[in-house]
Formats: sequence, C-alpha cells, structure tokens
Amino acid sequence: MMKLFPSSHYTFRLYGNENEAIERLNRRTEPSESFASKRTDKSFLGKIDGSTFKVISSEIGRGAFCVMSGKVEAKEGFVEIQINKPFQILLGIIIFFPIVAVGLSVISENIENTFILLLIAILQVLLIRFVFIELAFKFLSNNSLNRLKDVLDIDWIKKT
Repeated sequence: MMKLFPSSHYTFRLYGNENEAIERLNRRTEPSESFASKRTDKSFLGKIDGSTFKVISSEIGRGAFCVMSGKVEAKEGFVEIQINKPFQILLGIIIFFPIVAVGLSVISENIENTFILLLIAILQVLLIRFVFIELAFKFLSNNSLNRLKDVLDIDWIKKT
C-alpha cells in the first residue's frame, strides 16, 4: 500500500556515550509540548524523556515541517522522521482539491470534459505527492537530520 506521506528511518552510532549525547540534546532543546515553531536560541523544540526524544528543528518557517522521534541506546540509536500532523492535514486538503474539481464538474453536468478533468486531477495528485511533497520532505528532513547529527555528535548514520 502506498503511504500518502513520506517518512524516513535511520540508525546511527555516536562518537561519545549515550549520557553525553542526551545531555547535549537537552541543552540544545527548548521544552515544548506543541510541535509548533517559535523563536528560541536553541536548535530544537520538543520533548526528551530519558533516552527517547521527539523534537522539531527550531528554524522559523520550515523547522516544524518534520518531526524527529527516536531513542539513544548505549553508543547507537535510531530516529524516525515524519511530516508534522498539522502539515499532513494541510497537504491532505491540497491533494484533495483536484478530486473536488472533478466532482464539481460531474455535478454541474459538464460531462464532455469529465474524462479530461479526471486525467488532469490524477496527474495533479501524483505531481503534488511525488514531486512537491517528496522534494520538500527530502530537503527539510535532511536539514533537520544534519542539525541532529551535529548536536548528538553522530559518527555515522544509515537509512534503514
């Protein structure tokens, strides 16, 4: 089954130990229950509970697009990057617009253009999902992952 929104999973190894990495992440994370951007001098906003974390980048405008959740265990860990829920709702609405246009065309009994509109709507949905959302996710998740690599002092990281 095709997922509507992309996500990425990574495993990593730390240079130092778990306690140092979590301490650095704590120092560079502004505690926040809501995953919405706000101005701060810290690198991340979010929650850290022991060795597990759920954070967003603190960059205004694009940092809240991706949520990173993961766990650090000994010298290794994992992180999952997903699109933030409010952005999933917004993008879902945008993806739904071409389908609504076809529905309105059928309701208005403009039958001769319905097949062409259906084809265009399918192409628009595919373009939005596989070009715009995918490219935005790859770019913004890579930015967030690079910040996390810097803060946790990651030796190597591998996509799983």
